[in-house]
Amino acid sequence: MIATYGLTDNAAGSVYTILSNADLPWPTIKLADGTEAKLDQSGYTKYRAVDNRDDRKKVFDAFWGKWKEFERTFGVTLYEQMKRDAVLSKVRLYPDTLARALDRNRLPAAVYETLIAQTQANLPTLHRYFRLRGKMLGVSEMRYYDIYPPLVSGSPKFDIGQSKKLMLAAVAPLGDAYVAAMAKGLQERWMDVYPRPRKLSGAHMAGQAYDVHPYLLLNHNDDYESVSTLAHEWGHAMHSYLSNRTQPFPTANYATFIAEIASTLNEALLLEHMLKLAKTDEERLLYLGAALEELRGTFFRQAMFGEFEREIHARADRGEPLTGEALTKLYGDILRRYHGEREGVLKIDELYTVEWAYIPHFYNAFYVYQYATSIAASSLLAERILKEETGAVERYLKLLSSGSADYPYELVKAAGVDLATPAPYRAVAARMNRIMDEIEAILSRRAR
Repeated sequence: MIATYGLTDNAAGSVYTILSNADLPWPTIKLADGTEAKLDQSGYTKYRAVDNRDDRKKVFDAFWGKWKEFERTFGVTLYEQMKRDAVLSKVRLYPDTLARALDRNRLPAAVYETLIAQTQANLPTLHRYFRLRGKMLGVSEMRYYDIYPPLVSGSPKFDIGQSKKLMLAAVAPLGDAYVAAMAKGLQERWMDVYPRPRKLSGAHMAGQAYDVHPYLLLNHNDDYESVSTLAHEWGHAMHSYLSNRTQPFPTANYATFIAEIASTLNEALLLEHMLKLAKTDEERLLYLGAALEELRGTFFRQAMFGEFEREIHARADRGEPLTGEALTKLYGDILRRYHGEREGVLKIDELYTVEWAYIPHFYNAFYVYQYATSIAASSLLAERILKEETGAVERYLKLLSSGSADYPYELVKAAGVDLATPAPYRAVAARMNRIMDEIEAILSRRAR
């Protein structure tokens, strides 16, 4: 009977997907330069980073205003998903939904609890970032619509040939065999590089072709973000390549808990390489600013989502009713705490606290926290690799070659990172602070 009910597994998520991507009547606004901006999901991502601050506020007001109109509906869909998760956890005799989610990969509860506790302890680092961002943007009172514009405008051009060379040079600390395998994949055209009509958007890696090789889909735009994306996706590709080459088919696939370690570690190596090549302060600021935003979005934002999920699922497990309005209140409290509103760091308009309704990952319970744990692990691993710590590279490559030969927490621990302890999360904060130290030193030099 339980298996049969699996047919209804994604009903709430399917309603969300159709409504939020196909049926929602998206607003259109006129920007200061006369542009007619349609604020669907891709339009919001594009226009939220425009230079004109008044335009950014218009974008936020119109986009989140539309989600607010459907707050009740999205509250029903998400609560239905949470109730289903609670029932399934109960009939399978788990104490709560979080315990069931962690048991899929036998993850200790201490991983989740330590992530949330350490993120809260390191919020001063995130608040420092927002203050620095305000200073660089010339904004005296930071608002929520000020968190997306790039800290440095413009980007040098990097065609795919240059991007490949930069990536290969950046991953050199991982050893000749790793570089040679990556070079082989680049030569044998494992990837589809440039955008074209009717091509899938974004960037993706498919590693399931066990007897062949990984396949990569890119949409390279010849900018620095594209170089970073190339390194990110090839981190996934090398993970699959090494795992498929080393493991038998049944254990070749790897858990999401590990997946983002390989991609974010490659990005960390790329940053170090680009900083060595940078000829001007503007270039250094571009690379450092991009790294800061990656850490904010992948660590702090995903951990914030994880805290929100823990709270709402705990209420659903206890049988408490949750409406869209209640979800907005809960999310708003957490959002304001993370962004330091009480400390005067960043002001968040009440309308924007409906943002929870926009996040599709909440329909897959306790998934997003793994982005935060992964970048924490990769920060510590990258630090050791760059310091040429004895055995660091070998332990890391063994992790990439292990697939699912053991439970993911145990594999990461064997590589030298215990995600149930504070050390990896402190490494993320330390890395952010080092980057901000360097940015502030550059700004100080320029001010003299």
